[in-house]
Amino acid sequence: MDFFDETKQKVDDLRVLFEFYQEGEGTEKEVTDLYNKALRFIEKLELRKMLNQEEDHLDAIVAINAGAGGTESQDWAEMLMRMYLRWGERNNYKTKVLDVQEGDGAGIKSASIEFEGDNAYGYLKGENGVHRLVRLSPFDANHKRHTSFASVYAYPIVDDKINIEINPADLSWDTFRSSGPGGQNVNKVESAVRVRHAPSGIVVECQETRSQVQNREKALTMLKSQLYELELRKKREKIDAMESTKKKIEWGSQIRSYVFHPYKMVKDLRTGVETSNVQSVMDGEIDDFIKAYLIEFA
Repeated sequence: MDFFDETKQKVDDLRVLFEFYQEGEGTEKEVTDLYNKALRFIEKLELRKMLNQEEDHLDAIVAINAGAGGTESQDWAEMLMRMYLRWGERNNYKTKVLDVQEGDGAGIKSASIEFEGDNAYGYLKGENGVHRLVRLSPFDANHKRHTSFASVYAYPIVDDKINIEINPADLSWDTFRSSGPGGQNVNKVESAVRVRHAPSGIVVECQETRSQVQNREKALTMLKSQLYELELRKKREKIDAMESTKKKIEWGSQIRSYVFHPYKMVKDLRTGVETSNVQSVMDGEIDDFIKAYLIEFA
């Protein structure tokens, strides 16, 4: 049964249950619960209809990078990593942390997370941009308010149907020792890899496994995915330039503000969607922001 049939089944079940309720069978709570479940299916079906680009169905990689500001921004980058991992968990995506560069004392400098599942890139593509945090710093002895920034960059993982040609002469490889947890092997074997693609300037690192061969293969896949997304971006920029009535989205610009103090508010600066439930957002409940983005820009 595909998702459309499953949604239709939920609506049909609701109709039958409501008829029973009108005849005195069943409870209001049962009707309400099934109504809310059917509504969630309908909303997800609406979102899926918005994902009509060729690349939307692909798996995704989300790259997170701390901005200037040292420990503050690195801690914020780690908070964002947790948020996206929790989002993936809530939506039944298989997630895998491909690479993490630990911060200086706390947090992370950067991370790459793979999301495997239906329409992963389609949902995550709207997360591209700079995310801003305002809070009372836990690292400041005077507990002053600080503003931190981190960038998020989502790109699709190319599959076997997409042919991306890379000239080996354009690549330069480095190996280095993995960082972070992993046992004695981490500090003794140069299993982590870094590849530079000269024409585009793209640099990819991978330390997912203890096998240098496997890390090289994954790094090439990540590079191909970024090159593919780069071409998609060029196409989108041409289309946006032609559609003067459509709001322009600047890549790398600030897209969302997370305020923990002096009040609590998370607001998307593109769509205007906001919530005061900051904790739920940090626990991965970002579907309202994703849906609003798709409605306005997809």
